This record gives sequence, C-alpha cells and structure tokens, in this order.
Amino acid sequence: MTSAPHIGAEGKAVLDAVGTVVVGRQRSLRLALAAILAGGHVLLEDVPGLGKTLMARSLAQALRLDFKRLQCTPDLLPADVTGSFIYDPGDHQFTFRAGPLFTGLLLADEINRTPPKTQSALLEAMQERQVTVEGRTFPLPAPFHVLATANPVEYEGTYPLPEAQLDRFLLRLDIGYPPPEEEVEVLRRRLARRQEEATVEPVLDTDRLLGLQQGVEQVAVDEDILRYCVDLTVATRSHPAVEVGASPRGAQALVLVGRALAVLDGRDFVLPEDIKECAIPALAHRLTLRPETWTSGTTGVEVVTELLGRVAGPVSARS
Repeated sequence: MTSAPHIGAEGKAVLDAVGTVVVGRQRSLRLALAAILAGGHVLLEDVPGLGKTLMARSLAQALRLDFKRLQCTPDLLPADVTGSFIYDPGDHQFTFRAGPLFTGLLLADEINRTPPKTQSALLEAMQERQVTVEGRTFPLPAPFHVLATANPVEYEGTYPLPEAQLDRFLLRLDIGYPPPEEEVEVLRRRLARRQEEATVEPVLDTDRLLGLQQGVEQVAVDEDILRYCVDLTVATRSHPAVEVGASPRGAQALVLVGRALAVLDGRDFVLPEDIKECAIPALAHRLTLRPETWTSGTTGVEVVTELLGRVAGPVSARS
C-alpha cells in the first residue's frame, strides 16, 4: 500500500505543477484533485471566463491522462458522445467507432445545454463506467473522470440537469471571480509566455494515478467520523427549507472525499475538518429546495453552511 505521506507528496507535486499555469484557485484545485483520487466526477458551475477549461486541461496534463473536450449543444446526440457503428465497405461489416467518452478525463463543457437523451448516455458512463450502443456494452478505460461545466446564470437553450445526474457528481465547485492581484498575475503570465496555449509538465502517469487511488481506498475511517457524515446528511432531510434532502450517496461522498483530503495532507486518518472542508461541495447540489424557499433567494450552500454550525461533530479526534 502507498503510504499517506507519499500520496500527499505526489498530490502536492500535481497541485504545484498545475499552479504554474492556473493562478490561485488552490481550494478548487485541491478539491478537484481529491475528487479524482476518490474516483469521482466534478461539476464546475460558474459564469464563463473563469478558467474552468484551463483547470481541467491542466489537471489532465499533470496526471498524464488522455484529455478530450466535448462542447455540449442542444443538437448533440447520444452517438456523438458514446460513438457509433460505422459501415466498413472493405470488410462489409459495421465497426464500432469510439466517441469522446473513451478517454481518461472528459471535459463536458456547458453540460446543461445537452438534451435529456444525451444526458442519460453521460449518466450511464459516469455511474457504470460503460456505454451501451445498439444493445452492445463497451467498458470505458480506467481511470475515467468527467469534469463538467455549467453556466448557472443563463437559461435560454439549456436543459436543467436532473437530480439523478447531479447526484452522480461527487462534488460541485463554484470557482468565483479572482482577487484583483491574481487577475493581474493572469495577465502578466499571458504576456510572459507570448502565446495563448499554456502547458503543464506531467507529474504522474496512468498506472501511478490508479495506485494512488488504491492507496486512498485503504484509508480507514473511525466510527465517530462515519456517524458525523450520516448526521450531516440526515439533517438535510429535515431542514425546513429543503423538500428533498441528500441521499445516502451524499454521506458516501463525504467519506470518499474526506479520505482523499486526509491523504493529500499526509495523514492516514480522517479528521472532522476534512468532512467540513468538503461538506458544501458534496451536499449542496444534492438538495431540492422548497419552491417558496428558492424564490426567496435561499440556496443549498446556505442550508449546508447552517447545518455545519448546528450539527455536532466528534468530541475528540486523533492528531
């Protein structure tokens, strides 16, 4: 088993490499990398122009993952995503031609512009790690991760993601505008490299990433931490602002990402602080608010923030 300090050192090397291109965004990058180490998918939801595509491409380069970008549009068909059977005149038979899903890291740009039929094909790939085309099933390569982007302020020509698909994203991250100092640094680096394209030196390879993911899977979690994850998740179901709370998959997301955050810090045990760090990205998008609540401006983020202050965590933790 790879030790937690070793995983933490390699994780830091990945974040440092990405940091040579992506200015700031340490929290978002750390959580995105934790989600990948936990074997999950990430939804990046924010306004255009904040570096979401650059973040995804840079992570893929640092992890040496095959990278494909899928620009989602309203006319996108399932076959455009999964691939399809093409007739080969030479062999007089149909041959399967793989689509963009067959990659290590897929950037699904503006995923909420994709119609429901295509979203269902993405849903199968994200959950089952496979695609089904004309009754035949094709497994996706390992590792396989989806980083999807969505624009939360534009609704024309979009299809809201169903709760079942939102639930398949381990984390949802809001990027936010950078401070002025970081924005100046973005301009400075663009002038210094004298080209639009920015590249990141690879740190890991596919086999090493799979090994790190296996290392995270070996991290044990104390009973009191498990109980804390469940208590937070259950509390979302009885909150007066929430119509449908987080499912047990929400508690599982807290545990999975909490383990990854622990090993990124070089620990082989999970602290309550790890759970609190990932609670909003792991739970807020899994809540369905009451109509009278979201019309008043209350958000899932505010609900989870309130619960973090109200739900008691473990009395003591190892250090």
